[in-house]
Amino acid sequence: MRVVVVLAGLALILAGASLAFAVQPTTDVTVEPVAFSETLTTGLTGVDVRQAEETGYEIPRVEVFFSEYQYVLGYYGVESALSELASDHTTRQFGRPVGVFVTDFAGAGPAVTDEGYLTVASDPAVGWTSASAASFVVDSEARTPAGPAIVPFGDREAARSFVAAYGGEILQWSELSDRDVTEPAVEVEDQVADRGQWANWTVNRRGALLDRETSIVVGEDTPTLSAAIEAAPPNTTVRLPSGAFRVNVTVTKPLTIRGAGPETRIRGNGSGTILRLQSPRTALANLSIAGIGSENTGSPPGSEPNGSWDETIRNTYGYGDAGVVFDEANRSLVAGVDIETSANGIIARDSDGVVVRNVSVDGTETWREGFMSVLAIESRMVVQDSTFQGGRDAVYTHHADGIVVRDNRMTGLRFGVHEMFTSRSLVANNTVDETNIGIVVMTRPRSNAVLDNHVTDSGIGVSMSGSASLTTGNVLIDNQYGLDMGTQRSLYARNVLVGNEAGLRTGTIVPTNRVTENDIVDNDHYVSTGRGPVRVWSGNYWGPIPGQDRDGDGTIARPFRPSGVVDRTVGSSDGGGTLARSPAVAVLRQFQASVRGLRSANVVDDAPRGQPVQPERLTAASNATTGQEGHP
Repeated sequence: MRVVVVLAGLALILAGASLAFAVQPTTDVTVEPVAFSETLTTGLTGVDVRQAEETGYEIPRVEVFFSEYQYVLGYYGVESALSELASDHTTRQFGRPVGVFVTDFAGAGPAVTDEGYLTVASDPAVGWTSASAASFVVDSEARTPAGPAIVPFGDREAARSFVAAYGGEILQWSELSDRDVTEPAVEVEDQVADRGQWANWTVNRRGALLDRETSIVVGEDTPTLSAAIEAAPPNTTVRLPSGAFRVNVTVTKPLTIRGAGPETRIRGNGSGTILRLQSPRTALANLSIAGIGSENTGSPPGSEPNGSWDETIRNTYGYGDAGVVFDEANRSLVAGVDIETSANGIIARDSDGVVVRNVSVDGTETWREGFMSVLAIESRMVVQDSTFQGGRDAVYTHHADGIVVRDNRMTGLRFGVHEMFTSRSLVANNTVDETNIGIVVMTRPRSNAVLDNHVTDSGIGVSMSGSASLTTGNVLIDNQYGLDMGTQRSLYARNVLVGNEAGLRTGTIVPTNRVTENDIVDNDHYVSTGRGPVRVWSGNYWGPIPGQDRDGDGTIARPFRPSGVVDRTVGSSDGGGTLARSPAVAVLRQFQASVRGLRSANVVDDAPRGQPVQPERLTAASNATTGQEGHP
């Protein structure tokens, strides 16, 4: 009976649809540029835009009117607009462009700073011009916080003057469109191997710190560790035998402090930080640390905070008590160290090239009472092969661009990996369990890669924000939300999502992400959507769904709407499958495919797969949800 009622409702919808179809415009429309503040913006990240605004730099902008999208899209950076307009995904999502406008720097007195940033005169007259009529300067000295800038001019002579001053060449819009433009997330995919190789090289180089000649053995040559550190020549090793050593010490020269294993116990008095390493090329290995103070926050000596949120986070988080603090200690190492703490385990401040490996940090049972296992501030470093249990966050980053976090085990925390203001990172092959969020990337960064992680029994498996990022190969099982997609211009591919309350969650107003080749099976809901327009994805596996194979290519010959009123019940209701195959629904879908205004603000997969993308990993993930043998 319910199917009959729904079909009757669909008949009414189709009647209205025929009227809607009749009034769709069939000719080109005339559009005029609008204030950029009235557009839905994408392109550069919020961090880049804020940096430019605060320093007075200019970012060339583009406005695009699409035939089948009710909003005007505003792109920060001509490059970002080019990459989007060159993508078939953009056409499927928004229709064809019917008007493209670019900022006009002719008459605005454009100049380039010593750092290469684009500026204009104090009273600029930056307007808009049609992209087809503009002249674009490429390969000049001008750049934005995200990289080289393409600078548009409404007057060709103004473009020639800019080239004479700052180099480059002049191209027209059609010539720009012919340039080879790589999708931003694909660029990140190409960089993953380089990031991994940098991490391998860094770990190997830091390993040499453990080969230094022993100069002093505590208990034989000196009675205390403090005396040994003071007496030891630079670039040598201080050896600690088994036993307990009470100390709060600062190291200001390149030394290696090496114990005999966990039975070498360094103990503080329960107040403050235990070891402060303030020299490049210091190393700490093969010992355990406890007796750390319980202060989670602090402030740098003599600091006068300016009140900004960014500085507040850096100062308060970065100056709490810790087992080990690296302060301007580039190219240093912690290896084989066990830390028990109610505050921080390891803090790295302004210390590039630090390696943390084979470390165990045991934090508080309740995360609100603890803090960070590893905290990286302005420090590109490697964290690998370590175990973090309890406390607030396993790895917290703050402006730690390029950090690599891989092959770690994290459990019972607020967040596993928590990135703030951090771009170009690699988070790979980590196992995370029982957290609020397994991996969370916040504050609109760019070019991050989250690959091949395994997150279970958490509030959210992976939560991404920012732009031009890559999230692939992750296995997300038994979470409230498997994958939370808050990015722009990013790629989500080859992820396995099984047994979550909702496999995917998306709520971005500008749907510019590409979501493809994911296995999304046996979740309570396929997808959860927030406000915003329809999202067009392609080539995902949603489990067995009604439909015929499309010409033997492995895809189903009809779109699948995982959040639609019909398709969302296919996996859990026999009636849903019957309704999905009904003639009335088929007719409605034909109208929706032709007239995009008829599609509800949900998700459409325009080429769903008939078979899993990764059948072996999917089977292992499904077994894991039911307690059977097998693990992805």
